[in-house]
Amino acid sequence: MLIWLEDLRLNAELTGPATAPPLVLIHGLGQDLHLWDGLTLPTRTLRLDLRGHGATDTPPPPYSLGTLIRDVERLMTHFALKDAVVLGAGEGGLIAQGLAAKRLDLVRALVLTGSATRFANPSTWETRLARLKAGGPDLDAECAQLLGPRWKASPVLEAVRATLGSTRRDGWHGVASAVATADLYQTTATLQLPTLVLAGADDRKTPPDLQRELSDLIAGSSFQLLPGGSHLSMLTQPEAFNQALTGFLTRIAHA
Repeated sequence: MLIWLEDLRLNAELTGPATAPPLVLIHGLGQDLHLWDGLTLPTRTLRLDLRGHGATDTPPPPYSLGTLIRDVERLMTHFALKDAVVLGAGEGGLIAQGLAAKRLDLVRALVLTGSATRFANPSTWETRLARLKAGGPDLDAECAQLLGPRWKASPVLEAVRATLGSTRRDGWHGVASAVATADLYQTTATLQLPTLVLAGADDRKTPPDLQRELSDLIAGSSFQLLPGGSHLSMLTQPEAFNQALTGFLTRIAHA
């Protein structure tokens, strides 16, 4: 459904029993809310398309991380969701971390997968932003990073490629520009809340060691490695991902 905010039509889906505890799902760069289609959870689940992605509007880039955080914050307020577990994948994990630091009344716990406190260095992003602006993403390179060393044989390759290819160029550029300058190390280090960092062992985009460092930074965090998992383990290892996520929700009495 399209939710009309004051400056943006934001696409979102809210499913599950109204009395169940809330879970908010935030995808990463080039993805959309269908990233989470394989999850089966006993929660009140809100998933959304970031601006410039999926069916959400595409304002002119660049975007800021604060704007992306504010979009999720406004959406949760629209649906009156509080004390939620927020799950962020990849760049969506930056949004989740920022939201938790800003609004602890909205965020009870975090799940971060394929995420970090920052992605690459400014010079790397300058090159990538120029390429995205001029010609769009290199879909082969993106799929290789997202799906791991056996990406060409992945059964989800065509679906992932289709999603990446359908994401509008301004959306790529807008969210990438927000991530390029983001460094949440000091902010995330202040967090003290239940957190699961769920890393794919074959994640090429955000190596497991980097994700373990993220886990070590947050008081109350636990780290779990998914053998054979990719950056998008919810697609390539759906059963293991579901099991790990459900186990965490059960441990914190959120299921």
